[in-house]
Amino acid sequence: MSETLREQSQDTLQVDEQQYHIFSLPRAAQHLGSIERLPKSLKVLLENLLRWQDGDSVTEEDIRALVAWQQDAHADREIAYRPARVLMQDFTGVPAVVDLAAMREAVKRLGGDVAKVNPLSPVDLVIDHSVTVDRFGDDSAFEENVQLEMERNHERYVFLRWGQKAFNKFRVVPPGTGICHQVNLEYLGKSVWHEQIDGKQFAWPDTLVGTDSHTTMINALGVLGWGVGGIEAEAAMLGQPVSMLIPDVVGFKLTGKLRPGITATDLVLTVTQMLRKHGVVGKFVEFYGDGLADLPLADRATIANMAPEYGATCGFFPIDDVTLGYLTLTGRDAEQVALVEAFAKTQGLWRNPGDEPIFTSSLSLDMHEVESSIAGPKRPQDRVALGDVPAAFNASNELEVNHTQPVHKTVTYTDSETGLSHELEDGAVVISAITSCTNTSNPSVLMAAGLLAKKAVERGLKRQPWVKASLAPGSKVVSDYLAVAQLTPYLDKLGFNLVGYGCTTCIGNSGPLPDEIEAAIKQGDITVGAVLSGNRNFEGRIHPLVKTNWLASPPLVVAYALAGNMKVNLQTEPLGQDRQGRDVFLKDIWPSPEEIATAVQQVTSDMFHKEYAEVFYGTQEWQQIKVSEAATYAWDEGSTYIRLSPFFDDMEREPKPVQDIKGARVLAMLGDSVTTDHISPAGSIKADSPAGRYLQAHGVDRADFNSYGSRRGNHEVMMRGTFANIRIRNEMVPGVEGGYTRHIPSGEQLAIYDAAMKYQEEGTPLAVIAGKEYGSGSSRDWAAKGPRLQGVRVVIAESFERIHRSNLIGMGILPLEFAPGTTRKTLQLTGEELFDIENLAQLQPGCTVKVTMTRPDGTQETLETRCRIDTGNELTYYRNDGILHYVIRNMLN
Repeated sequence: MSETLREQSQDTLQVDEQQYHIFSLPRAAQHLGSIERLPKSLKVLLENLLRWQDGDSVTEEDIRALVAWQQDAHADREIAYRPARVLMQDFTGVPAVVDLAAMREAVKRLGGDVAKVNPLSPVDLVIDHSVTVDRFGDDSAFEENVQLEMERNHERYVFLRWGQKAFNKFRVVPPGTGICHQVNLEYLGKSVWHEQIDGKQFAWPDTLVGTDSHTTMINALGVLGWGVGGIEAEAAMLGQPVSMLIPDVVGFKLTGKLRPGITATDLVLTVTQMLRKHGVVGKFVEFYGDGLADLPLADRATIANMAPEYGATCGFFPIDDVTLGYLTLTGRDAEQVALVEAFAKTQGLWRNPGDEPIFTSSLSLDMHEVESSIAGPKRPQDRVALGDVPAAFNASNELEVNHTQPVHKTVTYTDSETGLSHELEDGAVVISAITSCTNTSNPSVLMAAGLLAKKAVERGLKRQPWVKASLAPGSKVVSDYLAVAQLTPYLDKLGFNLVGYGCTTCIGNSGPLPDEIEAAIKQGDITVGAVLSGNRNFEGRIHPLVKTNWLASPPLVVAYALAGNMKVNLQTEPLGQDRQGRDVFLKDIWPSPEEIATAVQQVTSDMFHKEYAEVFYGTQEWQQIKVSEAATYAWDEGSTYIRLSPFFDDMEREPKPVQDIKGARVLAMLGDSVTTDHISPAGSIKADSPAGRYLQAHGVDRADFNSYGSRRGNHEVMMRGTFANIRIRNEMVPGVEGGYTRHIPSGEQLAIYDAAMKYQEEGTPLAVIAGKEYGSGSSRDWAAKGPRLQGVRVVIAESFERIHRSNLIGMGILPLEFAPGTTRKTLQLTGEELFDIENLAQLQPGCTVKVTMTRPDGTQETLETRCRIDTGNELTYYRNDGILHYVIRNMLN
């Protein structure tokens, strides 16, 4: 028998004293033809296919199709990709571990071996999404917030500690350590993975999937990885390949250098705007060009991080000298750095000057052209030049944010701390937060913020009293270098005290505003703003009362805290007055490139060694959590945090045939750019919402509600919070904001959850109708799990965002796309129609599906929709009623 490509490509690589076994791309090219100009991100996929070629999930035809991609820079072929590892954060990780525990229960009930339910790939879960900014603006903020976090989340942490013991290859980074993406960048990521198998050391590219959309940040290290839904990640860690089409790759050429005073944040907002306009949804973006030689790795990470915001699957940077320098700085050992260099050069993954790979399409940016800017008021891609911010705020206030034309009143309030009176008016900045993985991994922008704070304090400037300021770095290293640069006291003086290490404001854990501020906003119906150094500013996400949210660099976050209002033009108007009463402008206190460079030079390898030496150890409270040693979890019937999920309750060993959908009613009819934040429960829980009523009925005080994210392990809370976002607009109830619908045929207006339960009692299946980009935003698995539990069988939209579409299939919900030119508006839908979908047992990937629509007057129309089950694997999952059902059946058989 002739050798397979896998066998033909095997080779060894000698690095100093160590020999590594590799699957050589140059050797494979001898049989496949030249791959010289294949994008480096696709070379990583090619190596993955070679290594996993088994004639079944990966065939020689798959490998040849990837090489043939070079002919048209496009390929319509499904491949099976197996990442080296999985990364999770606790919001998405807890439900994943709940599912694993529930899968063990199902396997036990069906007579299988529970030990088979174990991760086959290494999994790192970083607890970073649970800290809330309750206390701020003083030296005790960090300790008090951590203490509150431990108290609120004790049940969840007991559960995760159990998971740490019960499952193999499963590590937990305890709370108060850092943000998963920054821990990944500074510590977990290897660029090249190596492992001992059967007594031999093998090396291959470091690859991963993560349960957070900003997993792409690791692309800066030449690591191919992206965010998937928790459902897909669970399947990946249980040994299922990630089913995907060979992607188009968009090249983004960077030339030149940033001008003095322009930050990595300004650069990423420009890149995001350009790529959104170009259209990169479902595509890889690969950065190239000689401008990369001068682009620090932290700046690359800032750009890679925001791939979800520009809509791409990933934003990949090839390995080069900058990569090696960062690996060395962050404390990776010399052997690892030597392996990365040798492997990348041997495999053709190294970036050489003048590289011009083949791309599906490309665009370029001279970084010298980038200007100072922020993005808002509610989408990351809406970049606004700094001088245009007041006009952008006024436009949003008049048009988009309020829809009606209320009278906004200036309200005088009394500060509870000082007893002084102040006026709160339209445009007031009430939250100013240095937060999130995007920027807190970047020493240059953090040092710039510290230096700006120092100059502001020295000139006598103060934070405006209505601004809630906070500093939540992505790792403890940040605190070390701000302290060594002697900048911490100045940030503290302006109220930017450390509030925690983790995702805070960016994911809606901004905490409450002072009571008097909340009362003033409500009293005057004032449109206020939040300025944050994050990546997400969707409606209702940051704080329920803050209607406009603006993404900005850390130094601009500090500047807006001083100015106190979005209507201040930072280019032309003063931030305040000095002690002599003279105007102080932003340009007067903006640090010079030399000052920033000097500060950044104080970041040393020792800081990384020190902070990551005991990364898995945790605080004394964490260590003292007692857990059971049992293989299955001891579910507590009284728990309002962790419940045995019902997804596998009716599951049998063999799947039943797919049932047609008959007489489906519309649960919600939604517009364009409906995000997973709109669909999935996120942020705070309102007392009068279905979830709030459930918690109160179970004896939970309003003060102890915590957030939806923290209760993701309880399906009862999550299904009640699905479609309950305060800013969602269901077109079935015009003029009403929030999670409401009309029950048909009664016409009664109800909370969406209540209507869904009424339909379930009546035995009525449900549909969701939507516009373009349905499910954009974070990779929230509950945006698919919640609708499934509410009884949604089908979503018909104009287009889907990548992760959400696959999550719907993973939960057994059918995604269908309207034919081009057809929309809910051209059909003049009211939501009172009935929908029938037949022949679902005959579905094929990408096929045309006929939908029969019956209007209230009895007239019928047939719509031709496109099935957005794109691959054979996805169809298998759908036929099994979901991906995890399929995995369980595989384990049993």
